[in-house]
Amino acid sequence: MSSDRIGLNRRMSPRPYGLHLWMATIASASCLSGLTGLRNGWPGWNGPEAAALRSRLAVHEDAAVTAAVGKLSAQAFQEFLAGIAAYRAHPFRRSMPEPPLVAMYGTARLLDYSAPGRSGRGAGPPLLLIPSLVNRGYVLDLKPDISLARFLAAAGVPVYLLEWNTPDAGESGFDLARLIRDRLMPALADVAARAGPPALVGYCMGGLLALVAAQQRMADMVGLAVLATPWDFHSERPAQARALAELTGAWLPALEALGQFPVDALQALFAANDPMVAFRKFRAFASMAPDSDAALRFVALEDWLNDGIPLPLPVARETLQGWYGDNLTAAGRWTVGGTPVRPEEIGLPALAIIPDRDRIVPQESAMALARLLPDAEIRIARAGHIGMMAGRRAERETWRPLLAWQQSLAR
Repeated sequence: MSSDRIGLNRRMSPRPYGLHLWMATIASASCLSGLTGLRNGWPGWNGPEAAALRSRLAVHEDAAVTAAVGKLSAQAFQEFLAGIAAYRAHPFRRSMPEPPLVAMYGTARLLDYSAPGRSGRGAGPPLLLIPSLVNRGYVLDLKPDISLARFLAAAGVPVYLLEWNTPDAGESGFDLARLIRDRLMPALADVAARAGPPALVGYCMGGLLALVAAQQRMADMVGLAVLATPWDFHSERPAQARALAELTGAWLPALEALGQFPVDALQALFAANDPMVAFRKFRAFASMAPDSDAALRFVALEDWLNDGIPLPLPVARETLQGWYGDNLTAAGRWTVGGTPVRPEEIGLPALAIIPDRDRIVPQESAMALARLLPDAEIRIARAGHIGMMAGRRAERETWRPLLAWQQSLAR
């Protein structure tokens, strides 16, 4: 990722910046109106917690309470802005040696992370890492000390990463069937030719792509790992999932000329899961020492989040409407290229790693898939959706269990 791109994304961050700024403004401004509602017993302020809070405030002058709430809300908003300013000014730039390029399939690239002289057929089966379609794959290779790909390679594993990029004009018309057939399957064949039949490792949305490939080419691989991979999109907050699909449907006609579902639109949809997440995290970042490990990790991850990938419109329809709106996966009605997707028919050794603090893929959503795989080892990671790959506990909770599973496939 070039420094120019990082600079552009920082000026817009957190994407979409206007939405997050508006949400922070509304949250800060609503504090005083919320205080009025509490005092007057408006609907929503009539429970036991509200009554206890009113009792605590009753011993203070109304004017003093109002002034204190106003001061704290203004301070929180200033901390949010200070966090964004500190992020924009931070000197960190991702600088990682580029792994060898094996092949290109349209805009997608197959990268070889295998350590020269250490990997080979004696090191166990190769792993083909498949990230989500909406985020770039370098979350698996973020920094020298935060890299699943290089951790595995250092252990001698033949490691390959299928890296998605912004679809070109032709790829903007791809559906999932075409994307799997013309991008994922050739990568699978190239890895097998170089290092033997691989195990597929899909992260988030990439896990569903890997699932389809495993069902179609089971004889050509030795295992399947699904990491934070959703299946039951209505396991938690189904009304919210349907609302996301309805909003997507409203936007799609206006996007026909563009041919893609833009990154900022995708980020806005994800923000609906937790509208105040940017407000909280940038306030926290404002108090971090700029050269601390926590600050460096924050900036690296925020750069990655802001460097997203648009979806081809047919894929957006299948995923945002078919998955979130109709829950076709859990309902047993999801098809790719006319073929039903049946996890219960995948007779491969499988590994499912499921975070216990995931706001993007709820634990029960991922568990629904893990339970369907006939030969699955299920592990619960003490981490969040991104933390399982790039957080402080990533090596312990995800990297080492994945390595142990890969080594078990060689026995």
